[in-house]
This record gives sequence, C-alpha cells and structure tokens, in this order.
Amino acid sequence: MDWSHYRFVSIWDLPAPPDAVYEILGRADDYPRWWPQVREVTSVDGTSGTTRIRSFLPYDLVMTVRERRRDPRAGVIEATLGGDLDGWVRWTVTPHGGGSRAVYEQEVDVRRRLMRLLAVPGRPVFRANHALMMRAGRRGLVARLEGV
Repeated sequence: MDWSHYRFVSIWDLPAPPDAVYEILGRADDYPRWWPQVREVTSVDGTSGTTRIRSFLPYDLVMTVRERRRDPRAGVIEATLGGDLDGWVRWTVTPHGGGSRAVYEQEVDVRRRLMRLLAVPGRPVFRANHALMMRAGRRGLVARLEGV
C-alpha cells in the first residue's frame, strides 16, 4: 500500500437546485468567501490557477489546479492537481429530493515532504483533517446558497 496515496469521497445533500449549486462550485475564485479552509485562490487564466488550503493542522497545502472538464449538463467539474498534492478532483451535482446532491471525489498522491515522512503514523490524522475541512465546506456552501 502506498501510504501517501489518498482517495476521498464526500456526499453533500443540499437544499438548492442543482444549477445554483453547480454555478457556485464552478467559481473557484470565490471559494475563500464561503469555505474557510480554502485560504487563497489565484487565477492564472480561465482554466488554471493556484490554491492554498489549510484545515485544522498547522500547515498549508499549495496546489496548481487545471480544469480538465466542465460539463453543466452532466453537472461535472473536474480538475487536475499538482504541487503538494498530485492527482485529480471532481464535483458531480445532480438533483436529489427537493434540492441537489454534490459528490466530491478526490484521488491524490501527497508530494509535500513532511506529510510523506509522516505517512504511516499521520494517516488517520490527515484523513480526519480532510473530513473537518469537508464538513466546514458543506456548512459554508449551505450558508452561501441561502444568500443566493
């Protein structure tokens, strides 16, 4: 097993129509406004940029993000990641009940040296850190949707 490889799936059931959710998730530059752990997004052009995140643990992760798929009909936004995390991330937004369901998938290899050195003992802590970030992101998105 590669202890520096991670696969995450988070499912957010949201009280808003899929188009509204998709629109907000498609504007990565605005993530720091509603997702506390997304500290900074710097756009390079219309499809790439850098992102700096920091959750509970006292370190920042910096990634280059490049959009590779945007399909509003399918509700899919997908990007490749490079830098401290190397891999991909995808949002899929679909109708669900009276609102929508946003499925977040991420598959990455950690490239940050310290995290690689702590891969085995730190793995449960890194996963918990990610879960806390996702929980806060969902809360932030719900609040943002209520303001739309």
